[in-house]
Amino acid sequence: MNLGILIIVISILGYFSNYLNYSYLNYSVLHWLYYLGVIIHESSHAVLCIFTGAKITKFQIFHKQPQVSHTKSRIPIIGQALISLAPIAGGFLFLYLVNRYLLLNYLTINEISSWSEIFNIVLNILSQINIITWQGWIVLLLSFNVGAMLGPSFQDLKNIWWVFIILFFIKWSFLINIAIVIIALIITNIIIQLSLILLLKIFKK
Repeated sequence: MNLGILIIVISILGYFSNYLNYSYLNYSVLHWLYYLGVIIHESSHAVLCIFTGAKITKFQIFHKQPQVSHTKSRIPIIGQALISLAPIAGGFLFLYLVNRYLLLNYLTINEISSWSEIFNIVLNILSQINIITWQGWIVLLLSFNVGAMLGPSFQDLKNIWWVFIILFFIKWSFLINIAIVIIALIITNIIIQLSLILLLKIFKK
Protein backbone atom coordinates (compact mmCIF):
# COMPACT_ATOMS: atom_id res chain seq x y z
CA MET A 1 0.00 0.00 0.00
CA ASN A 2 1.34 3.45 -0.90
CA LEU A 3 0.61 6.94 0.40
CA GLY A 4 -1.21 8.12 -2.73
CA ILE A 5 -3.91 5.45 -2.48
CA LEU A 6 -4.36 6.05 1.26
CA ILE A 7 -4.90 9.79 0.75
CA ILE A 8 -7.54 9.08 -1.90
CA VAL A 9 -9.27 6.70 0.55
CA ILE A 10 -9.16 9.42 3.25
CA SER A 11 -10.80 11.88 0.83
CA ILE A 12 -13.58 9.48 -0.22
CA LEU A 13 -14.39 8.54 3.37
CA GLY A 14 -14.34 12.21 4.39
CA TYR A 15 -16.85 13.03 1.66
CA PHE A 16 -19.09 10.14 2.67
CA SER A 17 -19.04 11.35 6.28
CA ASN A 18 -20.02 14.87 5.17
CA TYR A 19 -22.78 13.40 2.98
CA LEU A 20 -24.25 11.60 6.01
CA ASN A 21 -24.17 14.86 7.99
CA TYR A 22 -25.98 16.84 5.31
CA SER A 23 -28.46 14.16 4.24
CA TYR A 24 -29.43 12.40 7.47
CA LEU A 25 -28.09 14.39 10.44
CA ASN A 26 -29.26 17.85 9.47
CA TYR A 27 -29.80 19.07 13.04
CA SER A 28 -28.62 22.39 14.48
CA VAL A 29 -26.71 20.78 17.38
CA LEU A 30 -24.81 18.50 15.02
CA HIS A 31 -24.15 21.45 12.70
CA TRP A 32 -22.06 23.05 15.43
CA LEU A 33 -20.08 19.84 15.86
CA TYR A 34 -19.58 19.76 12.10
CA TYR A 35 -18.37 23.36 12.10
CA LEU A 36 -15.74 22.52 14.71
CA GLY A 37 -14.27 20.12 12.16
CA VAL A 38 -14.59 22.73 9.42
CA ILE A 39 -12.76 25.32 11.53
CA ILE A 40 -9.84 22.93 12.07
CA HIS A 41 -9.86 21.96 8.37
CA GLU A 42 -9.89 25.50 6.96
CA SER A 43 -7.56 26.85 9.66
CA SER A 44 -5.02 24.21 8.64
CA HIS A 45 -5.18 25.54 5.07
CA ALA A 46 -4.79 29.10 6.37
CA VAL A 47 -1.78 28.33 8.58
CA LEU A 48 0.06 26.69 5.69
CA CYS A 49 -0.82 29.66 3.46
CA ILE A 50 0.96 31.90 5.95
CA PHE A 51 3.99 29.60 6.24
CA THR A 52 4.37 29.23 2.47
CA GLY A 53 3.88 32.90 1.68
CA ALA A 54 0.43 32.65 0.03
CA LYS A 55 -1.85 35.61 0.72
CA ILE A 56 -5.30 34.66 2.05
CA THR A 57 -8.05 36.43 0.05
CA LYS A 58 -11.10 34.69 1.56
CA PHE A 59 -11.63 32.74 4.79
CA GLN A 60 -15.14 31.30 4.82
CA ILE A 61 -16.38 28.98 7.60
CA PHE A 62 -20.12 29.32 8.28
CA HIS A 63 -21.18 28.74 4.72
CA LYS A 64 -22.58 25.90 2.62
CA GLN A 65 -19.21 25.70 0.89
CA PRO A 66 -16.52 26.57 3.50
CA GLN A 67 -13.24 27.52 1.87
CA VAL A 68 -9.95 29.38 2.04
CA SER A 69 -9.03 31.26 -1.12
CA HIS A 70 -5.44 32.38 -1.54
CA THR A 71 -2.84 33.64 -3.96
CA LYS A 72 -0.04 31.48 -5.30
CA SER A 73 2.46 30.19 -2.75
CA ARG A 74 5.94 31.72 -2.80
CA ILE A 75 7.40 28.23 -2.47
CA PRO A 76 7.37 26.72 -5.96
CA ILE A 77 5.77 23.32 -6.59
CA ILE A 78 5.70 22.06 -2.99
CA GLY A 79 3.93 25.11 -1.52
CA GLN A 80 0.51 24.33 -3.02
CA ALA A 81 0.86 20.67 -2.07
CA LEU A 82 1.47 21.59 1.57
CA ILE A 83 -1.55 23.93 1.59
CA SER A 84 -3.86 21.39 -0.04
CA LEU A 85 -2.87 18.50 2.24
CA ALA A 86 -2.71 20.63 5.39
CA PRO A 87 -6.05 19.40 6.88
CA ILE A 88 -4.74 15.84 7.12
CA ALA A 89 -1.79 16.93 9.25
CA GLY A 90 -3.62 19.76 11.05
CA GLY A 91 -6.67 17.66 11.96
CA PHE A 92 -4.54 14.75 13.14
CA LEU A 93 -2.36 17.07 15.23
CA PHE A 94 -5.46 18.63 16.82
CA LEU A 95 -6.87 15.22 17.76
CA TYR A 96 -3.49 14.08 19.07
CA LEU A 97 -3.12 17.16 21.28
CA VAL A 98 -6.69 16.84 22.61
CA ASN A 99 -6.13 13.17 23.44
CA ARG A 100 -2.65 13.78 24.89
CA TYR A 101 -3.20 16.88 27.00
CA LEU A 102 -6.94 17.25 27.60
CA LEU A 103 -7.96 13.60 27.78
CA LEU A 104 -4.59 12.43 29.17
CA ASN A 105 -4.19 9.62 26.61
CA TYR A 106 -7.77 8.37 27.02
CA LEU A 107 -7.47 6.62 23.65
CA THR A 108 -4.57 4.31 22.90
CA ILE A 109 -3.79 2.71 19.55
CA ASN A 110 -1.79 -0.47 19.25
CA GLU A 111 1.32 -0.65 17.11
CA ILE A 112 0.49 -0.97 13.41
CA SER A 113 2.15 -3.62 11.29
CA SER A 114 -0.17 -3.69 8.27
CA TRP A 115 -2.91 -1.62 6.59
CA SER A 116 -5.19 -4.67 6.94
CA GLU A 117 -5.41 -3.89 10.67
CA ILE A 118 -7.62 -0.84 10.03
CA PHE A 119 -10.79 -2.52 11.25
CA ASN A 120 -9.02 -3.87 14.33
CA ILE A 121 -8.02 -0.28 15.11
CA VAL A 122 -11.63 0.86 14.61
CA LEU A 123 -12.92 -1.81 17.00
CA ASN A 124 -10.19 -0.89 19.47
CA ILE A 125 -11.20 2.80 19.38
CA LEU A 126 -14.92 2.02 19.74
CA SER A 127 -14.25 -0.33 22.66
CA GLN A 128 -12.47 2.47 24.55
CA ILE A 129 -15.35 4.97 24.32
CA ASN A 130 -17.14 4.90 27.67
CA ILE A 131 -20.12 7.28 27.73
CA ILE A 132 -20.19 7.11 31.54
CA THR A 133 -17.04 9.28 31.58
CA TRP A 134 -16.70 12.89 30.40
CA GLN A 135 -13.71 11.86 28.29
CA GLY A 136 -15.88 9.35 26.47
CA TRP A 137 -18.41 12.05 25.63
CA ILE A 138 -15.71 14.35 24.26
CA VAL A 139 -14.38 11.54 22.05
CA LEU A 140 -17.92 10.73 20.93
CA LEU A 141 -18.72 14.36 20.10
CA LEU A 142 -15.42 14.88 18.29
CA SER A 143 -16.10 11.72 16.31
CA PHE A 144 -19.06 13.34 14.58
CA ASN A 145 -16.82 15.74 12.66
CA VAL A 146 -13.59 13.83 12.07
CA GLY A 147 -14.46 13.39 8.38
CA ALA A 148 -14.87 17.15 7.89
CA MET A 149 -11.74 17.80 9.91
CA LEU A 150 -9.31 15.41 8.25
CA GLY A 151 -10.55 14.73 4.75
CA PRO A 152 -9.12 16.92 1.98
CA SER A 153 -11.72 18.01 -0.56
CA PHE A 154 -11.65 16.84 -4.15
CA GLN A 155 -10.73 20.43 -5.06
CA ASP A 156 -7.70 20.13 -2.76
CA LEU A 157 -6.67 16.98 -4.59
CA LYS A 158 -7.39 18.52 -7.98
CA ASN A 159 -5.03 21.38 -7.13
CA ILE A 160 -2.18 18.90 -6.61
CA TRP A 161 -3.05 16.05 -8.97
CA TRP A 162 0.57 15.96 -10.10
CA VAL A 163 1.74 15.24 -6.53
CA PHE A 164 0.08 11.82 -6.70
CA ILE A 165 2.57 10.79 -9.34
CA ILE A 166 5.13 11.06 -6.53
CA LEU A 167 2.89 9.87 -3.67
CA PHE A 168 2.10 6.60 -5.45
CA PHE A 169 5.78 5.73 -5.09
CA ILE A 170 6.13 6.73 -1.43
CA LYS A 171 6.05 3.82 1.01
CA TRP A 172 7.50 5.51 4.10
CA SER A 173 6.09 3.41 6.95
CA PHE A 174 5.77 6.35 9.38
CA LEU A 175 3.49 8.35 7.06
CA ILE A 176 1.60 5.25 5.95
CA ASN A 177 0.89 4.30 9.59
CA ILE A 178 -0.44 7.80 10.32
CA ALA A 179 -2.66 7.59 7.21
CA ILE A 180 -3.98 4.20 8.39
CA VAL A 181 -4.87 5.68 11.80
CA ILE A 182 -6.63 8.60 10.08
CA ILE A 183 -8.65 6.19 7.93
CA ALA A 184 -9.59 4.25 11.08
CA LEU A 185 -10.70 7.48 12.78
CA ILE A 186 -12.94 8.45 9.84
CA ILE A 187 -14.42 4.94 9.66
CA THR A 188 -15.15 5.23 13.40
CA ASN A 189 -16.79 8.58 12.64
CA ILE A 190 -18.99 6.95 9.96
CA ILE A 191 -19.98 4.03 12.20
CA ILE A 192 -21.08 6.45 14.94
CA GLN A 193 -23.03 8.51 12.38
CA LEU A 194 -24.76 5.43 10.97
CA SER A 195 -25.60 4.23 14.50
CA LEU A 196 -27.20 7.58 15.34
CA ILE A 197 -29.12 7.59 12.04
CA LEU A 198 -30.48 4.11 12.83
CA LEU A 199 -31.48 5.14 16.37
CA LEU A 200 -33.26 8.25 15.09
CA LYS A 201 -35.21 6.16 12.57
CA ILE A 202 -36.21 3.68 15.28
CA PHE A 203 -37.41 6.43 17.67
CA LYS A 204 -39.33 8.20 14.90
CA LYS A 205 -41.34 5.03 14.37
